[in-house]
Amino acid sequence: MLMNKRARVLRAFLRGFARIQRTFTIEVGPLRASGVPAILVGVTGIVLASGVTAALAKGASRLPETLGEARNLAEALNTGSPRLKS
Repeated sequence: MLMNKRARVLRAFLRGFARIQRTFTIEVGPLRASGVPAILVGVTGIVLASGVTAALAKGASRLPETLGEARNLAEALNTGSPRLKS
């Protein structure tokens, strides 16, 4: 009796999971995925976001310095800045 109940619960779970898998769709710009590939794209996005968050948390103390240097580099490469004539 207990095995019969477990089998019914497992069958119902798998039926629900199959329904979700069929209807799951991700569309981002030209990228379009549905079903299992969409689930994989979603999981990959979550893993990448957590990696970026961890990297930013590690380098948070250096972030203002890095942004300042990037701004100085952008100003140096700006075409509107005066150039020395050769």
